[in-house]
Amino acid sequence: MSVQALPYIVVLGFLYGSTLVVSRFSVGQFEPSTYIGLRLMIAALAHTLIYAVSSKRHWSKDKRLWKHAIILGILGTAVPMTSIVTGLQYISSGLASILITTNPALTVLMAHFLLSDERLSWRKTFGIGLALSGAALLALSGESGLIGEENQAHIGYVLMAIAMVFGSAASVYARKYMSDFDSFDVASVRMLSASLTVLPLSVLFVGFDLSAVTTVGYGGLAYAGLVGTFSGMLLAFYNIKHFGATAAAMTSYVIPIFATLGGYLLLNEVITTRMIIGMVIIVLGIAILNQRNPQRFKTTSPV
Repeated sequence: MSVQALPYIVVLGFLYGSTLVVSRFSVGQFEPSTYIGLRLMIAALAHTLIYAVSSKRHWSKDKRLWKHAIILGILGTAVPMTSIVTGLQYISSGLASILITTNPALTVLMAHFLLSDERLSWRKTFGIGLALSGAALLALSGESGLIGEENQAHIGYVLMAIAMVFGSAASVYARKYMSDFDSFDVASVRMLSASLTVLPLSVLFVGFDLSAVTTVGYGGLAYAGLVGTFSGMLLAFYNIKHFGATAAAMTSYVIPIFATLGGYLLLNEVITTRMIIGMVIIVLGIAILNQRNPQRFKTTSPV
């Protein structure tokens, strides 16, 4: 990986990390599913605008792409993002970002069983075990990253686990069935299908009450949709195209820094010794996992 990639990695880490902080603020004003549905709709509209103004891009007419991208949109975007944001009611944005860092470990573990060309080595196995043990240490300690919220932290961990399992499975699915499709077209259909799944279900089951949302809340929603989701995805694709898979892998190490510091400075979240120890163990495990073979899976927004 070239030195030129570092600013792009840092910026992408900031976009994703700051979006976690904004999302945790937003769950105090929106229902989580309403927030995610609107956020995905904003991102989908941004994709639509790109198609409308670009002479080189048009909505794909490939039925295979639509079929697979819709599956990814529902199971690999709608479910994980809703679970993560709902989980932010019980754990801090910093802790959530640390747990999300274990995603590559779960992805490689699933790939071993589902993809014929992704075999586990002793190095990979050790890295996976180390990363997951760091996450387990945090879960068993009951750490929430919030003041006085330890009693319900387990709910946040369960929701984060659901998000990571579905997100990792989506990465393996994309690697198996969608490696020959244009990444932007796939992302466009994913965002559209995810928004059309989450928003109607949210209206049906929890209603659509925006009476508690302030101007700052709407600003946070716009930031998360346009900056964290849409712009973050474009930058992630740019990084992979110009700097390779290593740059994509390195972003995972940067996100917790911005999310943890942002939550501490802006939302009165706490940084504990247990969080630091857990993060070090997880990052060390992922570093061992990526030592020679950076992840080759299609990038997805982790937040």
